[in-house]
Amino acid sequence: MDMYMMNCELLATCSALGYLEGDTYHKEPDCLESVKDLIRYLRHEDDTRDIRQQLGAAQILQNDLVPMVIQYQQDKQLFDVLIRLMVNLTQPALLCFGKVPQDPAFRHHYLQVVSYLQAYKEAFASEKLFGSLSEKLYELLQLDWEQREDEDNLLIERILLLIRNILHVPTDPEEEKNVDDDASTHDKVLWAMHISGMDDLLKFLASSQTEQQWSMHVLEIISLMCRDQNSEKLAATGQARSAKDGDNDVKDLEILRQREAAEKKTRAFQRGTRHSRFGGSYIVQGLKAIGERDVVFHKGLHNFKNYSHDLGKEVQRVPKRRQVAREAELHRRSALNVRLFLREFCIDFLENCYNRLMAIVKDHLIREKAQQHDETYYLWALAFFMAFNRLHRFRPELVSETVSIRTFHFVEQNLTNYYEMMLIDKKEAVSWSRRMHLALKAYQELLTSVHEMDLCKEEAVRESSRIIKSNIFYLMEYRELFLALFRKFDETKQPRSFLKDLVETVHLFLKMLEKFSKGRNNLVVQNKRVKKKKKTSKVHLAVSELHQKTPQDLEALWQSLSEQLGECAKSTASLPEDMVVPFDAASEVPVEEQRADAMVQIQDCLLTSRGSEALSYLRAAREVWPEGDAFGAHELQPEEEVQLLKHILFAELPRQKAPRTEDPEEMEEEEEMEEELQSVHVSEKEFNFLDYLKRFASPNVMKPYLLLLRSYQQNSTYTNHCVVKLLHRVAYDLKMEALLFQLSVFCLFNRVLSDPAAGAYKELVTFAKYILNRFFVLGATNKKAFVELLFWKNATVIREMVEGYRQSDDSDNRKHLKWSPAEQQQLKELYLEHREVEGDDVIEAILAHLRPSSWTRRQVINQLVAMELADSVKDFKREKKRPPIVLWTQEQELELQCLYEEFQETDDILGNIMKNITAKRSRARIIEKLICMGLVSDRKELYKKRRRRKGKSHGSTEEEFLGNLGMDGQSEEEDEEEDDGKSEEEEEERAWEEMITSSRNKAKVERLHLAGTGSLTLDKEAHTLVHSLQQEGLSGSLLWLQNCLTRTADDREEDGISQAVPLVPLTEESEDALEHKQFQKLLKKMGVRPPADEQESFWRIPAKLSPEQLRRMAASIVLENTDGEEKEDGREETTEAGQDAEERSPHPELKAEVLGALLEADTKQQPSHLMSNSEKLAEEEGDVTEEQLWQKRPIESDSDSEREEGVQSKPASKRVRVVDSEDEEGSSKEVMEQSQDSEGSIRPSKRRNFQIDEDED
Repeated sequence: MDMYMMNCELLATCSALGYLEGDTYHKEPDCLESVKDLIRYLRHEDDTRDIRQQLGAAQILQNDLVPMVIQYQQDKQLFDVLIRLMVNLTQPALLCFGKVPQDPAFRHHYLQVVSYLQAYKEAFASEKLFGSLSEKLYELLQLDWEQREDEDNLLIERILLLIRNILHVPTDPEEEKNVDDDASTHDKVLWAMHISGMDDLLKFLASSQTEQQWSMHVLEIISLMCRDQNSEKLAATGQARSAKDGDNDVKDLEILRQREAAEKKTRAFQRGTRHSRFGGSYIVQGLKAIGERDVVFHKGLHNFKNYSHDLGKEVQRVPKRRQVAREAELHRRSALNVRLFLREFCIDFLENCYNRLMAIVKDHLIREKAQQHDETYYLWALAFFMAFNRLHRFRPELVSETVSIRTFHFVEQNLTNYYEMMLIDKKEAVSWSRRMHLALKAYQELLTSVHEMDLCKEEAVRESSRIIKSNIFYLMEYRELFLALFRKFDETKQPRSFLKDLVETVHLFLKMLEKFSKGRNNLVVQNKRVKKKKKTSKVHLAVSELHQKTPQDLEALWQSLSEQLGECAKSTASLPEDMVVPFDAASEVPVEEQRADAMVQIQDCLLTSRGSEALSYLRAAREVWPEGDAFGAHELQPEEEVQLLKHILFAELPRQKAPRTEDPEEMEEEEEMEEELQSVHVSEKEFNFLDYLKRFASPNVMKPYLLLLRSYQQNSTYTNHCVVKLLHRVAYDLKMEALLFQLSVFCLFNRVLSDPAAGAYKELVTFAKYILNRFFVLGATNKKAFVELLFWKNATVIREMVEGYRQSDDSDNRKHLKWSPAEQQQLKELYLEHREVEGDDVIEAILAHLRPSSWTRRQVINQLVAMELADSVKDFKREKKRPPIVLWTQEQELELQCLYEEFQETDDILGNIMKNITAKRSRARIIEKLICMGLVSDRKELYKKRRRRKGKSHGSTEEEFLGNLGMDGQSEEEDEEEDDGKSEEEEEERAWEEMITSSRNKAKVERLHLAGTGSLTLDKEAHTLVHSLQQEGLSGSLLWLQNCLTRTADDREEDGISQAVPLVPLTEESEDALEHKQFQKLLKKMGVRPPADEQESFWRIPAKLSPEQLRRMAASIVLENTDGEEKEDGREETTEAGQDAEERSPHPELKAEVLGALLEADTKQQPSHLMSNSEKLAEEEGDVTEEQLWQKRPIESDSDSEREEGVQSKPASKRVRVVDSEDEEGSSKEVMEQSQDSEGSIRPSKRRNFQIDEDED
């Protein structure tokens, strides 16, 4: 049916609408029903959209619907139905067909619908029509929510959808043929909206708190209004041209003038004095034609430089899949009045609506209340309005909603998602690339706005910029994003404009990152590495679960198996009839491995209570491998067989994982769990800008840059600068100019240098000359550099080009040598001589007698196969040597038990057992046997013991503590290496330990005397601060500070490494103290460093302070106890006897200082004179109670639990805490762990310094 011939029913329905007479429309009585019938017809149209096309051809909307909307605005029912029909007719063609059809017939229908939509758009360029819509929308918005009905809300939504559909209709530039500053159909529609006041209603909907449900529609309409505009040109509308714009225009004109002059000069040289028919013919020597002769050139010499073999050939058609992607956006300059209206609209929108509307829309997107791909409107609005704000009187407060870390994260997530979908969804790759371009523009504008904030005069704005940059540069995702985009750039799917924006964004990012990293000595960034966990098959899991039984379980299992095995061993009737064959002659598994597997099979049968099968397997294996009595002798008695099976059950056999075939269902389950098996290891490292820049020194990154540089004449000056800047970073900063030694790059440089307007590209010309100069300097020493021009190079090849190529080994030289006849004869004789020898490796025997001896094993095997002396290379596989399975005898187990009982109380149990055991075995075998026998429950019990510091125990009194300091004896060895059993080395190590210990003891004695005299303690002002802080109730915080200084000194003395240690408050009291001004003043007096920048949040003990200085500072924090004052941390009050003893003490401060220092020195040996001094102190302070000692000594735990007598603190392992939080106001606290002993009492765990691997914001 011809589309221009309407269906009779449809024609009758349209005739029943009414008719237009002049400017007045007369409707028929059945007009309302006819409109409803048209809606019903559209609902049942076919795939070709025949009804829609017929109505469009009949111009029903232009001639009937639009006049009725203008004239019958007050008829509520008719107006509602008319809006419904117009929304249906104007919906985008892409929604009607789902996607752009590929079939030619459907493609024709699609284009026909688009043409009708463009005609509809021309009809909507009417001020009367938009006036009627604006008045109706205004009336509906005036209603309160209580008065507004559901039909009213539907009508508001339909009016907004109708405006959206009209603005969405694409323009036809070929049909309109408009130039810049001329009014297009889109401009006419925008002007009609402005005259009718529709733009003011849109701003009201965007700013109103009660109309949030229309926010997505409003944002979509605004984005369609400004889709053809350029934010830079729109912001400059109505303003005088700047001097910079004038200079740019002069440069462009100068370039055009120079090119025109060069073309005129070339044409002048081409004019000859003779007629063109007598130009002459020339033979080009060295340039071959199709045959063997030289090329004959029949034109003038001035045309020879343009000669090519392709002249006269038909241009080959480029396949569609290889064609360069087309530019999606074509910006044009609208009429001046429209641009002025849009400029004022954008200014009002930024001041009153932007922050509120963007927050609501983002909330809808995060909560998935919007439709699919609606985030593209958000990304466009973010990029457009932030750029407009930046170019028109930059005010950060107007875009504060989108200048945040969360917005950066949102844009980065969408950009990464689009990038991944472009790689996965190949059919829709172009659509995904367009969305990715929108996200990239938004990301670029965010970076530009942050960079602009750095230049702001307000300190608060600059501080916000620094915080944002510290978070962005810290996370690894933001740094790796650009590298991934460059590696996967595809010019067939991504347009040239995407590459331009990407290059400019990377230039800005590197510029900001370089400036940010130079201002800091050590910038710490996050580093992530994905680790894949090894998957364990279900079979091996089951076997391992059986094998992990305790000795008690195995003993109980043996009790149930022994009777069954005894009966089976005496009578063969109960054995299984089908004989198990433990050896497979056709298998490729070596014989030794099959023997070991047979032993494992016997053990598995015993573990699964299959005693008869285990016995039959044992006898079958004895028949196959009689040598060595590995499975017992032939004349073995039944009781001995049962005993041998017991040894096999209790033995630790090495198990080899065997491959298994998985079911399809199991394969699917493993694929689903694959993500769970991946773990991300997060760590931190110090950032180096040059190391990060080296990631860009790759051919995959250089190729897109040079692709953009090829169009340097069409690029802007800024774009060319961005390209040359990165190439300069790679060539000059990284000294990798050889990366650009490539023939295509040199051809591009040649085109630039020969350009008549080369003077306008001074930066590019200078860089090209520099690269060419470096190449010719290298070519003078390395002649192979000219060949290297043909290939792209990596870092290894670049280093070889500059420093010299590696010399190949002799083995590499002989790799391609041929065997002489004499060598082949010698090889044949040696092979025939040694191939019959059993137990020897034939190839090893041949290599031992072969001359020359430079032949390798692989070369010999390949030559034997080539000489047809062997069938395959597999015939000469080496046999894998497995360690022999040696079972523990009963005597050896008894000896091991006796040695363990003998050395159980020593420091090195395992070392002493290995020295004295008769049958030498490895450490692992002895540990496993001890665990299997039940002598130890954990291998940690066999580790070499170290002496704990007695000063850290909480159960000794002052007299015992001072007495322990004078204990005479040799210092304990703290060796971490294994004992090799050599007495001479032990004596040397002991001598070294004694010498080191004696030197440390002397240093301790000096520190004790200095602490006693008070010559190296803090000054009076610091003592005054300590006293005042104690009076304010900060005694607990002072004790915590004293404890931190002491522990840091211990760690630095043990590790020998000094690094800044943060003071991490674990209680609210400590946090409040760190905010106290007097406490901070005390910390500065001690040299403790405050947080350096926004990346640090803790005070830090500097690395320059030595352990001696830290101990002196800790000993100088003297706390005085007053009568009647309560004890810190819930301790009981001091007894009267203790108070009397303290009052009688002549020097309480000196005593506390000496005790604080002695606590850190009690693990080292002291001289005799120090022992006498400590005894005197103990006698003088004999009445001091244990509770007073707790007050004087440094606190080892911040726990508030009561300390009970005899309870010792269990040392906790040093923990590393990695702070990884994107929240700006996040705080990290750790709760101390408390372990309970067997009696139920709480033991305060030893708290070590926390190593902070990340600085918080």
